[in-house]
Amino acid sequence: MPHTSTPMDWLSRPDKDASVLIAWQHMISGEGMESGGLRSVIDHSWRRCLDGQVDPEAEGAPPPVDDKRLGTCLAKNARLMDASMPLIQQTRDFLAQTGTIMLLADPDGMILQLAGDTRIIEPAGEVRLLPGCNWAELNCGTNAIGTALALQQPVQIHGAEHFCAGIKRWTCSATVIRDPLDRSVLGVIDVSGLAQTYSHHSLALAVSMADRIEGRLGRLLMERRIRLLDRCSLQLGSDRNDAVLIADEHGRIVKANQHAVPMLAQRGVSLNLGDTAPIASAEALAGNASARLLPDWLQTARIDTIRDNGDVLGFLIVLPAARHNLLPPAARTAKPAQEGTIRSFAKIVGTSAVLRAAVEKAEKLAPSRVPILLLGETGVGKELFAQGIHQNSACSNGPFVAINCGGLSRDLLASELFGYAEGAFTGARKSGAVGKIEAASGGTLFLDEIGEMPLDIQPHLLRVLEEGEIYRLGENTPRKVNIRLVAATHRNLRNEVAQEKFRMDLFYRIAVTNICIPPLRERKGDISLLISDWLSRLCERYGIPPAIFDDEACACLERYDWPGNVRELRNAIESSLLMAQGSIITPASLPPEVRTEGRHAPDAAHEPAPPAAAKICTLETAEAHSIRAALAHSNGNLTKAAAYLGIAKSTLYEKIRKYGLSSAVSETRNVRGDTPA
Repeated sequence: MPHTSTPMDWLSRPDKDASVLIAWQHMISGEGMESGGLRSVIDHSWRRCLDGQVDPEAEGAPPPVDDKRLGTCLAKNARLMDASMPLIQQTRDFLAQTGTIMLLADPDGMILQLAGDTRIIEPAGEVRLLPGCNWAELNCGTNAIGTALALQQPVQIHGAEHFCAGIKRWTCSATVIRDPLDRSVLGVIDVSGLAQTYSHHSLALAVSMADRIEGRLGRLLMERRIRLLDRCSLQLGSDRNDAVLIADEHGRIVKANQHAVPMLAQRGVSLNLGDTAPIASAEALAGNASARLLPDWLQTARIDTIRDNGDVLGFLIVLPAARHNLLPPAARTAKPAQEGTIRSFAKIVGTSAVLRAAVEKAEKLAPSRVPILLLGETGVGKELFAQGIHQNSACSNGPFVAINCGGLSRDLLASELFGYAEGAFTGARKSGAVGKIEAASGGTLFLDEIGEMPLDIQPHLLRVLEEGEIYRLGENTPRKVNIRLVAATHRNLRNEVAQEKFRMDLFYRIAVTNICIPPLRERKGDISLLISDWLSRLCERYGIPPAIFDDEACACLERYDWPGNVRELRNAIESSLLMAQGSIITPASLPPEVRTEGRHAPDAAHEPAPPAAAKICTLETAEAHSIRAALAHSNGNLTKAAAYLGIAKSTLYEKIRKYGLSSAVSETRNVRGDTPA
């Protein structure tokens, strides 16, 4: 444990130099140490040097390491260098006429950089007070750099107080630089000169400089954490039950969602969000070390490395609330070689042939980096396929970033995709913002409802795919990005291209290959599995006892055609569970359209579309008429109306507002006895 001294013991006393030299001569002659005239920091340091068998006749530090090793050391201490060098450079002119130099060393005592009076560079070189030389106490004896590290506090060493004869004509003052978060030692700042330059102000300068460096480190740390959280904001804000943890590049927890603490408590892990100790080493979290180095509770977690232009910002850690396997136990036993791949698509529940065909195609395409277009109706689970593709791809360690192109206005979509520079428009954040494309660099970008993307934005996306670079709004300098694109749509993009509603060149760029995801009505055999899966998840989410549907309710669920697909089924199960009077869910708790005995829900694929206008009119009038007819035909059910019209539900909301059709929604709902929206 480092010896602790008082502030009065930090400063040297040159008037005691002669007596100190006599004590040193007694020591090296074997006559024993006379410590009565020594400061306690010098007494303890000399004893450490004797125990470490340091040569008292040494002329200076050992020879410097080669350029390659010094470069590695500089890279390892990049944070310290970034925070320190601007401040050290500011002192260059100040020190130029003082006969002193300022040195920065790493936590091991290796000098990284120096600045100051060039007139003493030559004498400094004689004792190897230069970058690449290690000034730890056991290398050079008592000296300000090595002794400050040994004490982990400020210290001044003057003249004869140095342990080695070759450096007794120097005076030096140093203190440690600490991590602003956990207070660990990151390095040392030192002011050194020949003995005649002694000043007790040198130690004050070193301490002041260390404080300023620590302040810059704190600001840089905050900036990095803000960038890390910005990259992970979508996952943190997800409404899923998974526990999400964000750790910095050292493995220290930065933030966690609301599910993390209770889930880990159930597993016997106490998570203190204020703890600065890493949950695991950065090497283990990045997958560069044996998985056995991870604690047990992290063994089953998905860990993504979050990078910014190659710089590791930290790690996104997701612990699933529950594991659901795609295949029944017998099938999993029969095909163990596929276990890792199946786990990537674990949230896709079902065993039907059409679903399995889609999953198997996704499994084959996932390892490549080609763009994939997911085709399917709203609610079939396109994002789950996209996540599975990402997790089983070469870029699985990168971020997964999703955005719905149909749910945003043109301007908002552009800023969300490409980001913007400071002052790009009124209301822009002062520091600008990273766009979703840039945030996905090194990982996967999922563009849902890409068919809704405005035509004038499409060329900019094409440039990203072709050139691998973007321009933030308001900037003229391109930024390099490397993304794997997965897009999705419920539209027939070939028809959209023929009608000049979608660019042909972009279509052929994003549709290198496609996967058709079947609607729920084509795989009704999976409904019972989905019911069981969602009931268990929802009971766990709401903390209620296990529940089941009775036979009649199950028959209603299996009979219904589910125009909203899996999403509509999940919502129906959730509302039924919450409305049920006990653990047995009856048809009375089901949504009205599902429980209607003997009646199949309207289905856009099986029933004729609403009739078109009988006379010629403007396109806007025809569109408004079609929307009104669809609303009437679906009894005000917006999901079904959107399916009839072949547009996203979000687009339907926009058009209802555009044409002032809110009253039509209310009227149709009133006709069937619903409360107006």
